[in-house]
Amino acid sequence: MLLSPPLTAPADLDGALSAQGFAVLGAAGASGWLGVPTAAWADWLPFWDRLPPDAYLKDGGRYRRRRHGCYIVDGDRVAPQPHRPHWQPVEYNALHGGIERHFEPIEPALAAHPLWNRWLVLGAARASALKGAQPWFVEAHVFRIDTTDGIGRPTPEGAHRDGVDLVSVTLVSREGVKGAETRVFAAQGREGQRFTLTEPWSTLWLDDERVVHESTPIQPLQPGGAGHRDTLVITYRAGGFQGPDA
Repeated sequence: MLLSPPLTAPADLDGALSAQGFAVLGAAGASGWLGVPTAAWADWLPFWDRLPPDAYLKDGGRYRRRRHGCYIVDGDRVAPQPHRPHWQPVEYNALHGGIERHFEPIEPALAAHPLWNRWLVLGAARASALKGAQPWFVEAHVFRIDTTDGIGRPTPEGAHRDGVDLVSVTLVSREGVKGAETRVFAAQGREGQRFTLTEPWSTLWLDDERVVHESTPIQPLQPGGAGHRDTLVITYRAGGFQGPDA
C-alpha cells in the first residue's frame, strides 16, 4: 500500500521546514507559487528522455541517467556557473564520495525555460528563510532511474545527507514502476516518516543539516516490463560549492 505524503500548504512551508526539518509541497502548491497551471511543467518532460547514462555507478548498474548544472542564486538573480564536476566527501556519500564525477551539462533549452530560473529562485528563498539571506551555491541534478537491470536504485548510497543546507526533490514522472518509497529520518534521534511521491511536480524539501533521506529501489510493475522514475534534485549550499579543496 502506498502511503501518501503529508502535504504542506505553500504559506506554511517555511514554518514546517523550521519545525520538523522537511516538508512536502503538492503540485498545485508549486504551480501556484510560480503562477502557472500545472500543465506548464509538461514542457520539461522531453529533457528527461535525452539523459546520458551515469558512468560512475560503483555497483556496475545501468539504471541511472543524469545531467548536472551549477548556479549562484542571490535574491532574484541567477548566475549560471562554468560547468564543473560534481563532488561529495565520503562522509556524506560513502559509495561515490571523494571522486570528481563529470556529468554532461543540463541542456541549454531546459536552463533557458521560463520556469527554470523561477524555480531556482523560489528554492533559494526557502534556503534564506531557513538559514538567513545570502547567496546560494546551487547544483541541479536531472535524474532518470529505470528498470534496465530489473531493479533501479534512486539512492544507491543508502540513507544519507548531501553536505548542503537545503535539498529539494521534485518528482517529474513515474511510469510503470513500483517502489521508490521516500524515507526521512532525524539526523539526531529516532523520529522518521515514510511515504511515496506519486504526483508529478510534487516536491520534497529537506533541511540537510537536520535529516537524512533515502528512496527505496524501483521494480517494473509487470515482470520483464520497462519503467522509470524521473526527478529533479536541487541542492543549496552557503559559502561555496563542494569540492576537494573546499
